[in-house]
Amino acid sequence: MKTTMAALAIALLCGATAGAQTHQPYAGMQDRPVKALSGQQIADLKAGRGMGLALAAELNGYPGPVHVLELAAALGLSDEQRARVAGLFDAMKREAAALGERLIAAETALDRQFADRTITESSLGEAARDIASLQGELRLAHLKYHLATLELLTSEQATRYSALRGYGHHHR
Repeated sequence: MKTTMAALAIALLCGATAGAQTHQPYAGMQDRPVKALSGQQIADLKAGRGMGLALAAELNGYPGPVHVLELAAALGLSDEQRARVAGLFDAMKREAAALGERLIAAETALDRQFADRTITESSLGEAARDIASLQGELRLAHLKYHLATLELLTSEQATRYSALRGYGHHHR
C-alpha cells in the first residue's frame, strides 16, 4: 500500500511538472526587443533574405535569383545571364531590406504601444493594417524577382534548376 501511494504521488508530481511546462510556450520571449520577432527574423528582415516568402514561386518552377547564382555553373549561365540575374538579386535585396526595416519599425511601434499601455482600438487597427501591408509588399518584392529571373533562363535551364534543387521537373 505504501509503495502504491508513493508511486501515485511521484506520478502526480511528474504529471504536474510536465503540465506546467506546456503552459509556458512564450517563456523567454518577453525579453525580446520586438516581441513578435525573433532575433533571427530581425536579422533576416534587415538583410533582405527570403524567409520562405517566395515558396509559391520557387516550388512551382520560378527560380529565385540567389539560388540561380549559386547554381550558375551547373546551369551553364552565360556571362550576360549571370550579370542580369546578379542585378535582379541586388535590386531584390535592396528593396526587401528597406521593407524589412520598415516592418521592424512597425512591429516595434506596435510593441511599444502595448508596453506603454497606450494602445487603443483605433491605433491597434491602424498598426495591424500597416504591418499587414508591409508584409504583403515584402512578399511581393520577393515573388516578382522570381518571375523576372525565370524570364532570363532557357526552358532547359529552368528544368535543370528544379532538378538540382530537388523539386522535380517544371516546364514553362
